[in-house]
Amino acid sequence: MFELSIRGHFDSAHFLRGYQGRCENLHGHRYDVTVYVRSGQLNAIGLAYDFADLKGHLKQILTRYDHVCLNEIQPFTDINPSAENIALTLYQELRPYVNVPGVTLHRVDVWESPGSCATYIPDGN
Repeated sequence: MFELSIRGHFDSAHFLRGYQGRCENLHGHRYDVTVYVRSGQLNAIGLAYDFADLKGHLKQILTRYDHVCLNEIQPFTDINPSAENIALTLYQELRPYVNVPGVTLHRVDVWESPGSCATYIPDGN
């Protein structure tokens, strides 16, 4: 099994509705995102997945979240923009792009600070 990862980032503001503490106030983060794909095989030129393609897909998705208040854009108008929900949302948005036979989007990590990370891994992965 081969596992590849790429990283990206975006800067956004958010607040957590219903939270009792400082995070209920508007504040910002530089979110670092790591995406992992897995493949049991390599293609004819020895790649499990093209890093450039994966980076391009992630960059396209992250652009929507950069320099905005997350609470003001979907799906975070309906759910809290917690690191956990951001990881799930990014996974759901990236998954259709990873459509190479034998390759699966394994997990998405979202770091909201150097010491705090949330990871989404779908069941069965």
